[in-house]
Amino acid sequence: MHAAQCFRSLFAAAVVLVAVAVQAASVAPVAAENGMVVTAHRLATQVGVDVLQRSGNAVDAAVAVGYALAVVYPAAGNLGGGGFMTLQFADGRKTFLDFREKAPLAATADMYLGADGQPVKGLSTRGHLAVGVPGTVSGLEFARAKYGTMQRAALVAPALRLARRGFVLEPGDIAMLATATEDFRKDPASAAIFLRDGVPWATGQRLVQKDLARTLQRIARHGGRGFYQGPVGAALAASSRAGGGLITQADLDQYATRELAPVECDYRGYRVVSAPPPSAGGVILCEILNIVEGYPLKDLGHGSAQGVHYQIEAMRHAYVDRNSYLGDPDFVQNPLERLLDKGYAARIRAAIDPARAGVSQELRPGVAPHEGSNTTHYSIIDREGNAASVTYTLNDWFGARVTAAGTGVLLNNEMDDFTVKLGAANMYGLVQGESNAIAPAKRPLSSMSPTIVSRDGKPVLVLGTPGGSRIITVTALVLLNLIDYGMTVQEAVDAPRFHQQWQPEATNLEPFALSPDTRQILLGMGHRFGAPQPANHVTAILVGAPSLGGKPVGSNRYYGANDPRRNTGLAAGY
Repeated sequence: MHAAQCFRSLFAAAVVLVAVAVQAASVAPVAAENGMVVTAHRLATQVGVDVLQRSGNAVDAAVAVGYALAVVYPAAGNLGGGGFMTLQFADGRKTFLDFREKAPLAATADMYLGADGQPVKGLSTRGHLAVGVPGTVSGLEFARAKYGTMQRAALVAPALRLARRGFVLEPGDIAMLATATEDFRKDPASAAIFLRDGVPWATGQRLVQKDLARTLQRIARHGGRGFYQGPVGAALAASSRAGGGLITQADLDQYATRELAPVECDYRGYRVVSAPPPSAGGVILCEILNIVEGYPLKDLGHGSAQGVHYQIEAMRHAYVDRNSYLGDPDFVQNPLERLLDKGYAARIRAAIDPARAGVSQELRPGVAPHEGSNTTHYSIIDREGNAASVTYTLNDWFGARVTAAGTGVLLNNEMDDFTVKLGAANMYGLVQGESNAIAPAKRPLSSMSPTIVSRDGKPVLVLGTPGGSRIITVTALVLLNLIDYGMTVQEAVDAPRFHQQWQPEATNLEPFALSPDTRQILLGMGHRFGAPQPANHVTAILVGAPSLGGKPVGSNRYYGANDPRRNTGLAAGY
């Protein structure tokens, strides 16, 4: 069936949209009885819902969505990148899959520095030298083999059809592609796919990706071997060599997904399960929550100057630790026990002046209380209550903006997530420490925070977002909107945001994040504000009701929220 016809029939037969009482300027969450999928692209959501309808579980749907996004959402969906998957099963089991990219075996700590010892502009962000060894295919295949129920070919098939037959481009797709037009023109392999005779694609045209279809066909037949070895692996290594990169067949052969225990913490009676290192996401999310738990945020009110002050300062202090102490656990000792300790959070609260903004330059690792010891996300829950929270990425929008010739695979620029030079900021403005220095086969530190929140052992929220260094703060704000401020899940996702990451000093504000009088109060307390950074795309699913403690609508159990900020994505259920 034609993709558009599938889409229409799905909605006619399966998707349930209900009118829920709206408290703020948001549409009602999408509600469904048996399962819910929220992704950054309408066709990928369709693929996930279809898998759930065919009795696949949340992991099956997550795998199928991962492959589909590689076709229809090339800015961040990928085979040439990596990511994380947080899982919580209906029986209470929890786990975390790390398929983050790795530095090539030939990588060195100073590989992006010039003769003057300074970072060479663009070297860690564009072109083949910026590429880390991809992990996505390994991660999806690990998840399917261990926790899925369906055959690989059935889960790859929707993505294969979309690549082989193409899909009709809508305005959101065109806007996404337009951000990389000039870089596509510099790379013949990318230009052959993402430009049409050298001209950008237009709304209504059909994008066919034949090379990517052949790569997906090999994965469908041979699994991870079909990507890392054989013709595709050889093409990846040859492309890297031709483009001045470091990835060899030996790098591809040694890649493996890690299964780790997730990071967990409690916040006002809810259990938060999120990403451990090499992501800083779960650790720093929990640290922020631990700090603000000591303040009466509900009583202060959403958007109050005092409440915002406490949240900004919690972010500022937590990012000192994020940027200083965390790294790949195979290479560094991460002080998780200390950073997750509520007593440590209390010491940070004691250092926060309730009437004055902190000064980032005065907060340093090793000084009390911090003594030492673009991306996409999708959320899925199935009929049984198994939940999958997945964040995977090429790092920047379209990664390194190069494609491995003959494969259709866009490649990541994840090497920029390492500490290229102590004291130098990466593309997200993060100034990081020695723990995240480049080393062969090491995984760079991340902010990705695929998160599942439960109560009484049962998932009540599946949540995550892309956005580089903003991932952690956005995830925290959505949680506070739900738990402290009583918003519906859609209101919590829609609400304007702010972001503070220790350095630079200024807090970034989205439009309407602060009222004029609140802004003036905070300026008087010493806060400094900057322009908004590019928008995140949150996907969230709430279980039981449109808001925590609210009433269900009819027989619907699941309530999905798709972030409107990028004009893409869809929440749908059945």
